[in-house]
Amino acid sequence: LQDDRIRIERMENLNFEYSHAFQRVTDFYAKEVPGTTGPQKLSVILSLDKPVICSLAAVIAYLKEFNLEKMLYNPSNFKRLSSETEYMTINGTTMKNLEILQNQTDMKTKGSLLWVLDHTKTSFGRRRLKKWVTQPLLKSSEINARLDAVSEILLSESSVFGQIQTLLCKLPDLQRGLCSVFHKKCSTQEFFLIVSTLSRLDLEIQAFVPVIHSHVRSPLLKNALLEIPDLLSPVKQYLKILNEEAAKTGDKTQLFKDLTDFPVIRKKKEEIQDVLSKIQLHLLDIRKQIKNPSAEYVTVSGQEFLIEVKNSHKSSVPSDWVMVSSTKAVSRFHSPFITENYRLLNPLRETIKVVLSMFTWLCSADHFSEHYHPVSKAICHLATVDCLFSLAQVAKQGDYCRPTVQDNRREIIIKNGRHPVIDVLLGEQDQYVPNTTSLSGDGERVMIITGPNMGGKSSYIKQVALITAMAQIGSFVPAEEATIGVVDGIFTRMGAADNIYKGRSTFMEELTDTAEIIRKATSRSLVILDELGRGTSTHDGIAIAYATLEHFIRDVEALTLFVTHYPSVCELQRLYPDTVGNYHMAFLVNEEETGQQQGSEMEENPEFITFLYQITKGVSARSYGLNVAKLADIPQEILKKAAHKSKELERIVNMKRKKMKSFAEAWKINDSQELKKWKNTCE
Repeated sequence: LQDDRIRIERMENLNFEYSHAFQRVTDFYAKEVPGTTGPQKLSVILSLDKPVICSLAAVIAYLKEFNLEKMLYNPSNFKRLSSETEYMTINGTTMKNLEILQNQTDMKTKGSLLWVLDHTKTSFGRRRLKKWVTQPLLKSSEINARLDAVSEILLSESSVFGQIQTLLCKLPDLQRGLCSVFHKKCSTQEFFLIVSTLSRLDLEIQAFVPVIHSHVRSPLLKNALLEIPDLLSPVKQYLKILNEEAAKTGDKTQLFKDLTDFPVIRKKKEEIQDVLSKIQLHLLDIRKQIKNPSAEYVTVSGQEFLIEVKNSHKSSVPSDWVMVSSTKAVSRFHSPFITENYRLLNPLRETIKVVLSMFTWLCSADHFSEHYHPVSKAICHLATVDCLFSLAQVAKQGDYCRPTVQDNRREIIIKNGRHPVIDVLLGEQDQYVPNTTSLSGDGERVMIITGPNMGGKSSYIKQVALITAMAQIGSFVPAEEATIGVVDGIFTRMGAADNIYKGRSTFMEELTDTAEIIRKATSRSLVILDELGRGTSTHDGIAIAYATLEHFIRDVEALTLFVTHYPSVCELQRLYPDTVGNYHMAFLVNEEETGQQQGSEMEENPEFITFLYQITKGVSARSYGLNVAKLADIPQEILKKAAHKSKELERIVNMKRKKMKSFAEAWKINDSQELKKWKNTCE
């Protein structure tokens, strides 16, 4: 479905009653969880609050329908929900507006922030980086730990980093493979690949341990790398008992060389071997009975232990033998002994296949599940290392700097910053024009930005937001210098689009987004509002834009970038001179183009604008929309008519302004002589 409807399942109230929930949880952890740690785990669970236990019982019941309840076996993986947020708030609207995961043109990854930052070598590293990009950190200590690691990779002369990165290049998707093993969804080939790869990783990283101790300084990198061998050590035992050939051919019955840990399988295999030995011994009797000392068992069309006799010698076959198949030359038989033992052999083989497929070769409940979490943690460490190498690769690009990130200051100071995506897309030939930003909670914290259409306003505000997000991800940023006071959220309102499925107009969408920002933004947030109020009449639009911006200036006190085409909004700078600054994107009006039609007063052409893409102090009086119309190839006659109408409306507005100014002057005159002078001047 294209709208936001979801499927809802309802559980009976009984599932949430405490007495019933208590019993279910107790049974689950005391009886169903494998191993001897069940009672310890149960004590942890029963220390939880009653509503949590009720909810957990319902989750157990629900997951059992999908055979996924084993995810709840280990309570140490449960995490208490905290009212304290761990990550920067970036909602779906901001994610879309800033093109963090995909561009807005064709919805592909190219042209997004993730595309710029992603130089990962592994699938699981890529998934982790995606998580980092959508969840920038809030603690400067954690951010700086990542930045320290990136700096070390960037500046270190040790070869260990290159060797580890080479190691990452060869890895399959271990995370997904491990999950398949855990849920018994993988083939023997996949299982062997995962086990052999993890064992090889263990050995190779173990070999790096002395060098890591002596050459790696970053605690984040050092701890991640040094923990991996210990976490992967249990995997070695599986590689020792695995039969590589059987794993590659998919023969589950021969998968394990050593069955010490699997008594059920060992017993069944012994029973099978006992039957096979009896059948082999029986061959001596058969040779005597048919008087053929060289007779051997044959297998035809899946039927085993057949005794093949030439049709000319059929008379030597005992009458109680059963004929299984025949040709013109030979007939094939089972003796009563073989028939009886073959009946025993097949169920034993089927049993061993079922047992193997159910739990043995997958090392499920009793074996592999015990090691799932440490192995999973080791893979997460590898993913972290991969992400740090990726961010180091980003930092190697030209003119990137390490940002200074601080907890206790509300400021965003960027010297000659560039839009990270456009900078890469343009390349070195057509360099992006850098811009400086200075927002401070103690000083100027609001920028009102005006300027011509297509002058670079939206790119500039996105640039500030993306650089802030990158800094809190732990990445170097495209600027000469950057000092970022940790922001708790980035909130954006930009673009124009309706939502037909929800029955919302473009303007309604605009105001809904704005309302959410008003509710959630704090004094530690970065708020970006691009052309608020454009979806309705001019007066209403100006009023909403003015009132909303004043609310952010006076009440929210967030760092704010406000793009507008309404000059009236810029008057807020006079009311809040210490807090608000007026800026515009610089441009040049081409005199030659505009002066060509001066001979005819009736014919007016739109001005031709040269964009400088430079943020500059002051207000731009006009938006030069007709210049964009000209660039868009609107027909010349329409442009001329529009230019004429624009000048006409401008004259009317200027005349009204002069009259108002003149009336204001007259209102202040108290002397009759002065009033006469004013009248003569007006005439």
